[in-house]
Amino acid sequence: MGTCSETETLYRFFDIKAAKRFNESMERPGEQFLHQRDPKLHTSDFVEHEKERKERKGEETSQKPAEKIADWLEVIKKTHMGHQDDLRVLERIKAHYHKEYVIKPEDIPESYFNNQKRLAREQGHGDIEITEEVRGQLAETIRSDQESTLDNWIEYFSSKDSENFPVWSKYWAFTSVIKLSFYDKEKHAFAKRDKSTVAPFPDLNREALAYVVNAIVKKTSKENIPAATDNPEFRQLLQGSSFGKLYAYAIEKVTPAKESELINAKGEWVRYSKNSDHMLLVNSLQGHGTGWCTAGESTAKAQLQGGDFYVYYSYDKRGKPTIPRTAIRMWGSGIAEVRGVGPDQNLDPYIGEVVREKLKEFPDGKAYEKKSQDMKTLTAIEAKARGGGELSREDLIFLYEIKSHIQGFGYQRDPRINELIGGRDKRSDLAFTLGIPKEKISVTKEEALRGDIVFHYGYLDLSGLTTAEGLKLPKTVRGNLYLGGLTTAEGLKLPETVGGYLDLGGLTTAEGLKLPETVGGGLYLSGLTSAEGLKLPETIGDDLNLGGLTTAEGLKLPETVSGYLDLSGLTTAEGLKLPKTVRGNLHLSGLTRTQKEGLRQKYPSLKIL
Repeated sequence: MGTCSETETLYRFFDIKAAKRFNESMERPGEQFLHQRDPKLHTSDFVEHEKERKERKGEETSQKPAEKIADWLEVIKKTHMGHQDDLRVLERIKAHYHKEYVIKPEDIPESYFNNQKRLAREQGHGDIEITEEVRGQLAETIRSDQESTLDNWIEYFSSKDSENFPVWSKYWAFTSVIKLSFYDKEKHAFAKRDKSTVAPFPDLNREALAYVVNAIVKKTSKENIPAATDNPEFRQLLQGSSFGKLYAYAIEKVTPAKESELINAKGEWVRYSKNSDHMLLVNSLQGHGTGWCTAGESTAKAQLQGGDFYVYYSYDKRGKPTIPRTAIRMWGSGIAEVRGVGPDQNLDPYIGEVVREKLKEFPDGKAYEKKSQDMKTLTAIEAKARGGGELSREDLIFLYEIKSHIQGFGYQRDPRINELIGGRDKRSDLAFTLGIPKEKISVTKEEALRGDIVFHYGYLDLSGLTTAEGLKLPKTVRGNLYLGGLTTAEGLKLPETVGGYLDLGGLTTAEGLKLPETVGGGLYLSGLTSAEGLKLPETIGDDLNLGGLTTAEGLKLPETVSGYLDLSGLTTAEGLKLPKTVRGNLHLSGLTRTQKEGLRQKYPSLKIL
């Protein structure tokens, strides 16, 4: 302990208040960063509301801006993240942000419609009239594009793929994205967005995003940023901390490989072993425009903690294997995902055979054979269409996904499908393909409910129905079928085949329920509390949600579930016979640790949570 005089000397040379401010700035650096960016954030209605809620519950609160923001971000984390397995929760989140940020029809400027008239004239269509009906169609197209591009960010930020990003960094990025419009390649910058902006939201480039988030996280934590050491431009951008400018810079930095480089598929596979140095993997990917979030340090580290990571590099001009083309990420001993450098991380047209050969080395590689074959078939059809050739019946069966979904290796549906279908007469194509009259085919909701439809192309959202009385559904629904508002199956006659997802989450009993023979997507029956009378389809192409069941009595599951299986409501494993294969996670959170451990020993190949 120092003497009194020594203490006085220290006070003269050391500003206690300054030290306190410094210490506070070192606590919660991310939240401090948000406070500096928006000094009013901690007094905003939504942050104050969370503080008041905690006080009403008798919980301790703080007046410090960073701590108030941190408490509020915990709410954001609970409400927005970890719901990728619950379609309805995610849809509600999306709907909220659509309402807030997607352009409203009345805000679409007149100049947009005038521009459409000008473009039509320049394309040789003469002077067209923009009727109210056409205005409505154009407005819906604009809104749909904005919704889908905004959804990409919402889905990614709420998914496990971005769980390594701090919540404050997601808030910073998302609240910046909603203020950005299109990317101007000449100006190398994003245009600003306002309520009359008709452009979609910025594309999600996972690699560029990871690059930016990793840099800003290190900056706030006062860590060394190697990328900025000898780069004055990047240092200046980091100083300003503008997401739009940093993201634009990252997109330019990770320019995709040129077509001439992709044609050459010769190269080598490199294995990065589990728990190995993640920076070797990161450094091999950054700057090549793969679009993989693995190019971010934190993501690469987390992924290598889960299993091995294989990357195929094709040879560069010097004959060195440096150009990343495809990757196989493992989770334990199984394949977690396969990614390419094509749009939405699909395989590029030249690398399919390389992937097919590699997959033969893995025990579960067969599951990926269809994806590989589908990409090969789609590439052949695309080449035929570009060459002016007529598509055969077999081509159309594949393209319209009559027998099965076209599966790729990307996060999103392969964009070539819609590009090839876009200008075609869908009703005529389907009539020819299916061998049925055109009038038996529907492409709108109104047509589908007419009562005499054999095949409906597209999805049907009937989630607002509370009774099936008078409901006459098509024999086949090619897309998703939403009937989540029904609480009873009385009077319900479902299609024989649903090509997409089937949502019957509102049913509380399976009495009278006859499910389709085939469900190509996921099946949601989360409201059922008993399996009595439940006969599941032999084929379910994706997730199976039975999270409301409290007992496995009478439950007969399919041998294979291609997505996740939710049985989180079970409180006992008695009588439970699990599928041989569940390609996603198996949710059994209602069981004790001992019960789950017993099932893990009995079913070692299943990912039991």
